[in-house]
Amino acid sequence: MGRIVIDGNSLTLKDVVNVARKGFVVELCEDALVKVKKARAFVDKLVDEERVVYGITTGFGKFSDVHISKDEAKDLQKNLIMSHACGVGKHFQEDIVRAIMLLRANALAKGFSGIRPETLNTLIEMINKGVIPAIPEKGSLGASGDLAPLAHMVLPLIGDGEAYYKGELMDGKEAMEKAGLTPVELTSKEGLALINGTQVLTAVGALTAYDAMNLSKLCDISASLTSEALNGITDAYDARVHQVRPHKGQIDTGKNLLRILEDSERTTRQGEIRVQDAYTLRCLPQIHGASKDAINYVLDRVDIEINAATDNPLIFADDEYAVSGGNFHGQPMAMTFDFLGMATAELANVCERRIERLVNPQLSGLPAFLTPKGGLHSGFMIAQYAAAALVSENKVLAHPASVDSIPSSANQEDHVSMGTIAARTARDIYYNASRVVAIELITAVQAIDFGNPDKKLGKGTKIAYDKVRAVVDRWIDDRVMYKDINKSAKLVEDNSIVEAVEAVIGELVL
Repeated sequence: MGRIVIDGNSLTLKDVVNVARKGFVVELCEDALVKVKKARAFVDKLVDEERVVYGITTGFGKFSDVHISKDEAKDLQKNLIMSHACGVGKHFQEDIVRAIMLLRANALAKGFSGIRPETLNTLIEMINKGVIPAIPEKGSLGASGDLAPLAHMVLPLIGDGEAYYKGELMDGKEAMEKAGLTPVELTSKEGLALINGTQVLTAVGALTAYDAMNLSKLCDISASLTSEALNGITDAYDARVHQVRPHKGQIDTGKNLLRILEDSERTTRQGEIRVQDAYTLRCLPQIHGASKDAINYVLDRVDIEINAATDNPLIFADDEYAVSGGNFHGQPMAMTFDFLGMATAELANVCERRIERLVNPQLSGLPAFLTPKGGLHSGFMIAQYAAAALVSENKVLAHPASVDSIPSSANQEDHVSMGTIAARTARDIYYNASRVVAIELITAVQAIDFGNPDKKLGKGTKIAYDKVRAVVDRWIDDRVMYKDINKSAKLVEDNSIVEAVEAVIGELVL
């Protein structure tokens, strides 16, 4: 089994995916352990000297002016976790929770939080031994970090709350015992160190960004299939067109399309059949490219945030200085994940318009709704309805969460990011978009089957066509449609089409 070593500074998105979805083992590097111990020693000094430091010798939020004695330090931290575990709604999926735990452990490994090594190591062992805290999706404002959901993450760590172990939901203490782990008793600063940060919104958004990256590549493939079904004109993808308007995503999309369609006998040149295509084909580099640029921006921000110290207060042990700042505020990622949602929604928007062109005989020149027995059979008529419903829902979801704020903690925390809502919404948008692409895939291959079978497909589209046809048969008579959509969606989720195409033509550019 693979493993990653965390040091607080060098975690990659691929590492996050490997731990969250492939079960990689997590280890703490020795250099990080030294920093963690040093920060902890300084926190112990602050407590012994009873200095006034937020969250260590004071209450939280509006209660920051309430002094907490040394004898009350443990109760303060336990009370913090119990009172802040206010999440509602269904639980996050296991891959998201594993990512949350990894990101929190990595942030603590930076050595600016003052947690004890044994507490950090227990959190890491929970990841490795499969104790998955039950974390409700809703309840975070994304400033003072993800307090409520992270408190739910901590409950099993202290022998409370609920957790999943080997797929079964149980009492948190029981899950720890079955995994051979001993719950910890939190001491000064530790409760706050575990919950004051952006790791929930970042975990959700980071995994969504990774999936959106792959979906963007798949959209180039599905669009290429549609282009072949409609005898699309490839002149619009010529590199010279994009070099005079040199947006990177536009240039890269043009390259992808030409590589995917290379050797196709089904595409055309301008003037052979018609002078130009509709925008959904002709402007693919510009439309898909804009989403690629947005996704790349998001990936850059994710790389920063997954290695960031987002605690409050921050402990600078070398300077013997503890300072209350605002690194827990989710605004940088809230705006980023709103952008991700919009970029993904636009991929689905143009995809649905391509589906319409495929099923509409006035636009395609193909049999209506791609059935050879129109009238008695409806073919792909309502598949387009489903795609239209999904993109319409995305237009509602794409309203930015980050433009909203509600003051909290008696107006001490008077601007919040709503970043966790932005990340969760981006995730919902991605789900809808993935199903729209799944519908385009089965619609495009059905349309291709009405064309001349002697004309070969492109290098990349032939691979994609075969992958889809391996799980979805050609439609002749009507059958239950959702089953075919779900089979196609599985190809989207496992990224197998992109991987198969890249194995033949090389890596597609994002």
